[in-house]
Amino acid sequence: MTTDDWDFETLAIHAAQEPDPTTGAVVVPVHLTTTYAQEGVGGHKGYEYSRTSNPTRTALEGCVAALEGGTHALAFASGMAAEDAVLRELRPGDHVIIASDVYGGTYRILKHVYEPIGCSFTPVDLSDLDAVAAAWRDQTRALWVESPTNPLLNIVDIAAVSALAHERGGWCVVDNTFATPYLQRPLELGADIVVHSSTKYLGGHSDVMGGIAVMGDDERHERVAFVRNAAGAVPGPFDCYLTLRGIKTLAVRMDRHCVNAGAVVELLGGHPAVSHVLYPGLPDHPGHAIAARQMRGFGGMVSFVCRDGEQAALDVVARTKVFTLAESLGAVESLIEHPARMTHMSVAGSPLAVDPALIRLSVGLEDVEDLIGDLDQALGSG
Repeated sequence: MTTDDWDFETLAIHAAQEPDPTTGAVVVPVHLTTTYAQEGVGGHKGYEYSRTSNPTRTALEGCVAALEGGTHALAFASGMAAEDAVLRELRPGDHVIIASDVYGGTYRILKHVYEPIGCSFTPVDLSDLDAVAAAWRDQTRALWVESPTNPLLNIVDIAAVSALAHERGGWCVVDNTFATPYLQRPLELGADIVVHSSTKYLGGHSDVMGGIAVMGDDERHERVAFVRNAAGAVPGPFDCYLTLRGIKTLAVRMDRHCVNAGAVVELLGGHPAVSHVLYPGLPDHPGHAIAARQMRGFGGMVSFVCRDGEQAALDVVARTKVFTLAESLGAVESLIEHPARMTHMSVAGSPLAVDPALIRLSVGLEDVEDLIGDLDQALGSG
């Protein structure tokens, strides 16, 4: 049996993580070195300087590449650093199509960093293929996809939009942070690049920042790796170790996230204080059939709209006891936030502005009855 025959759970624990050849240690060592002795000028053992590469980082990259079904992965200091390195593929005059409810940080970097240097972008409902085709220009180089989206949890048919981009000579990037490679593998659906904020589910414990870009094209990998080395947005070896440790339990964590989220959705769906619930696992969700086809499960992220508006939403997020009011997502503890005033403040006043009555939940691994009870009392039933 080779690694090609291993299932996800085995890859998460063993891919690119052979026991240390010097000591036999079963855990990848944390190589806290900045430089490496050379046997002669230009003669080294694969490592010269840790901005360029580090053995602990190499193990993380090899593992994530295997999990995503890619040939190359590059680790970064944050998810936005990974996005920036990929966006450096653009040139002045190039155009990008993004989701109409894209993550606020992605909008911010496109609007305030890339637009001033001559790039442009158009927000589109990526679930509408006709709208995507209509928005495509001669200058369009890429589709930037999230599925599920942040924070509205819309679903995009990754295979369909990837094919559309390729027919027009473009490329497709998928932010797979919400789904993780355990629930969804965009490269197998036709995407060219996958990006993650590994701060979220991959690390899974709210204790390490990081980003990942995964791809199958050798030349693109060389270009993005060059940008990372030149700009220097690399993670430290201990950050890589923590992320790699988190990945070992990714499968079991995601299963529990999905179970707990389903129970939370059931509570919210029947609650009088809730106008409507956004979750791709609901049969009446517009993207449910596509999600069921391209995902293993529906994830741990849930959004809902408070019936009585913004102040009601602010009151709810202030009253929870188990759910912690905080930005970020994807960790063992449950988090609650108000996107319009927190994670998506950067899109306020734009066409991408978020409903101020919307609340986003990152459903964690606590006892599900405690989670349900906490939300019930926060919504005013206890």
